[in-house]
Amino acid sequence: MPERRTLVLTPEERAYLVRSRDRESRPYLREQAAALLKIADGQSPHAVARHGLLRCRDPDTLYGWLNHFVEHRTLRVRPSCRRKFSP
Repeated sequence: MPERRTLVLTPEERAYLVRSRDRESRPYLREQAAALLKIADGQSPHAVARHGLLRCRDPDTLYGWLNHFVEHRTLRVRPSCRRKFSP
């Protein structure tokens, strides 16, 4: 049986995620932070994806967020779609 994925946070990382969950202006980052906090609190990523968020998500999405956070220790920010003005 595969080993259950967990997330161990330092106090600084937990504070970063709580601050992002509560105050980030971009909703997708608030959702990522909330999901990662639930995983750190002991819920499985699959359960969080299916029942722990406002919208049901594909579990692979949460595993991607988790992998990115473990590797970079920051939330996954989408690249900007805006056109750059170049005079």
